[in-house]
Amino acid sequence: MPLIAHSALPAFARLRSEGREILSPARARPQDFRELHIGFLNMMPDAALEATERQFLRLVGAGNVAANIYVYPFTFAEIPRGPAARAHIKKHYRALSELQAAGLDALILSGANPARDTLAAEPFWRPLTRLVSWARDNVCSVMCSCLAMHAVVKQLWNIDRRRRAQKCWGVFSHRVTAARHPLVAGLPAEFDAPHSHLFGVSAAQFRRAGLRVLAENARGEVHVGASPDGFRFVLLQGHPEYDAISLLKEYRREVARYLTGARADYPPPPHNYLHGAAAACARRYQRQAQADGAADLPEFPEAELAQAVAETWRAAGQAMAHNWLGLLCQIAHPRRGTVFRAGVDAADPLRLRDNL
Repeated sequence: MPLIAHSALPAFARLRSEGREILSPARARPQDFRELHIGFLNMMPDAALEATERQFLRLVGAGNVAANIYVYPFTFAEIPRGPAARAHIKKHYRALSELQAAGLDALILSGANPARDTLAAEPFWRPLTRLVSWARDNVCSVMCSCLAMHAVVKQLWNIDRRRRAQKCWGVFSHRVTAARHPLVAGLPAEFDAPHSHLFGVSAAQFRRAGLRVLAENARGEVHVGASPDGFRFVLLQGHPEYDAISLLKEYRREVARYLTGARADYPPPPHNYLHGAAAACARRYQRQAQADGAADLPEFPEAELAQAVAETWRAAGQAMAHNWLGLLCQIAHPRRGTVFRAGVDAADPLRLRDNL
């Protein structure tokens, strides 16, 4: 399932240099493959904007479905940006109105850094609700990540996220709770996934609202869920797209905030992420930072810690993405932008798939 480099987005060249299969439109055109056209809403802050592009492109490009995949990044003008990010967006991102006019098979909605206590006060809230209302009737499936998931379940099912006493941050074990659902087919009964969120939504809240819980952790927090029809909205509270060092980058930023006085306490390392010598290295640096402050402190040992990170979540994340894309190939209408509407074509897109 090759990704098609339909623009000069630097992420395509970066992934090609890693050995990923990235085709030009000219090379893709003669292939007798179905095309999937996916819009990608990137709401992450400037520092993570391009890394988030690469992460989601890697995720959707790792499957083995016979389709040419076109991914179109876009964002909202309401999200504050610096000059460099604005220039990148202007050069490489599409306008949402253009994508809506052309039609999309699916959408991916990234997370975002929470800046307000309530979702309705976030700068992205109003344009996101308009997008979700449009997507519900105009695309086959919407994959929602982290804060985007919180926003979608609030808008559509009035589920309120809850502020946690401590941030859910690290790599956590989850169990599959709906083994027959095709989105989690092939996943082990238990698998790891990274999380990074201060607010959370529980599996019990999902079930009370009639949503499907496909995987959750031992504390009853949902990781993978779906809308009642099973596919129109795929709801991810965790981050299966994360690179091995994504949590390490966040950890380094939090340490820097401590050293500059932006946070009062020294941050704990992400849960179940640094082990053995790496954990000991992190503890040594913490002792030095707390004893000496920033003045005589050596550089944060990012390279040493990165070498010891085990990316235990990658296979499960790729399997879910592969399943999602495979279902899109089966369910999405051949005419892009035309969807099978619940209650008109079928009550449940997954049953429709079984009847194709």
